[in-house]
Amino acid sequence: MTVRPDDPAPNPHATEAEVEAARKDTKLAQVLYHDWEAETYDDKWSISYDERCIDYARGRFDAAVGPAPLPYERALELGCGTGFFLLNLMQGGVAKSGSVTDLSPGMVKVALRNAENLGLDVDGRVADAETIPYEDDTFDLVCGHAVLHHIPDVELALKECLRVLKPGGRFVFAGEPTTAGNFYARWLGRITWKATTTVTKLPQLSGWRRPQTELDESSRAAALEAVVDLHTFDPSELERMATSAGAVDVKASTEEFAAALWGWPVRTFEAAVPDEKLTMGYRMAMYKAWLRLSWLDENVMRRVVPRQFFYNAMITGVKPRGMEAGGAGGAGELSASAK
Repeated sequence: MTVRPDDPAPNPHATEAEVEAARKDTKLAQVLYHDWEAETYDDKWSISYDERCIDYARGRFDAAVGPAPLPYERALELGCGTGFFLLNLMQGGVAKSGSVTDLSPGMVKVALRNAENLGLDVDGRVADAETIPYEDDTFDLVCGHAVLHHIPDVELALKECLRVLKPGGRFVFAGEPTTAGNFYARWLGRITWKATTTVTKLPQLSGWRRPQTELDESSRAAALEAVVDLHTFDPSELERMATSAGAVDVKASTEEFAAALWGWPVRTFEAAVPDEKLTMGYRMAMYKAWLRLSWLDENVMRRVVPRQFFYNAMITGVKPRGMEAGGAGGAGELSASAK
């Protein structure tokens, strides 16, 4: 469970010159931004590998796919980050073994470390989603969370997913920003960051302020978000791209409206204050509030708000049976236990 010796090493502290160069090179920006975030990413986003996030990951899979024969024999995660999606899906009974890939060496390193700590059968590669370094017909499942919006050519990446899937295998991507959702989330985040970093300048609130060097580094890295976040999606457009790539049984769905309107200010506030201020009691309270708002979204808001206004989009599709690399075939999902 180690990074391949020929893979590049992480670069967690980008210089101003590197950041400037990355503004003109989106893939360099992906590496610098995500290497910078790798070691603190789980804390920043309150990611864990316990029941809370196992239920979340499995919930996203079930919402996207519906009933499916489980477990899949071997799964691949694209843009794995710290391994959040695949490792929790494996713990949730979705897959037996897995491979993680990311353009960021730092993220692959952390994902493999997390897998090892959990005792999961996982290997990893530093890899570009547009040229996946695995043979045709290798995996039963390809998955990803909040990754498609970072990839320059999404349709090409989906074609690559179909290439490395076995016939009848499935891909599932969740956590992708919709166009409308991204608009209100960004504005909420900016307003919250400005308010928090301004108010914590007051002497009586100085204990709630991160050191200025950390805030400056966060601002510099955040400046790359305009470079690394390449796309937002309309659900119908995601379905068109997946179908054009060659998938069948394609379905897009969305989630989080009230939960996103509340969650983005909370996440931004948490990124702007010292970690020690965020107690476990606080984190659990925020999580329970998110659950209540998610229930509201599923049971009330979904009936009155068009799907494109929800924040998160999910897309799934199946590789046609009999499909060779670049070919076509019939529909149907591979038995999860087939090799």
